[in-house]
Amino acid sequence: MPKLSPVSYKTLAKVFEVEGFRCVRIEGDHMVFTKPGILHPVVIPKAASVPVFVIKNNLRTAGISRERYLELLGQS
Repeated sequence: MPKLSPVSYKTLAKVFEVEGFRCVRIEGDHMVFTKPGILHPVVIPKAASVPVFVIKNNLRTAGISRERYLELLGQS
């Protein structure tokens, strides 16, 4: 299985948007995404390189598997 690597916030936002999330607000340097059926919001910091631990936490919150994430990443 490929290792996860840091990506830009724009790329990560596109991945979540393709999965059905939408940006509901921007607070400072953070983008907040929600989706019906997901209890907690996904928060993406506006950084040139979002760390892997943030990506993993957001995937867990969103209920997206690593395989699905890599598939979506290939599409964007």
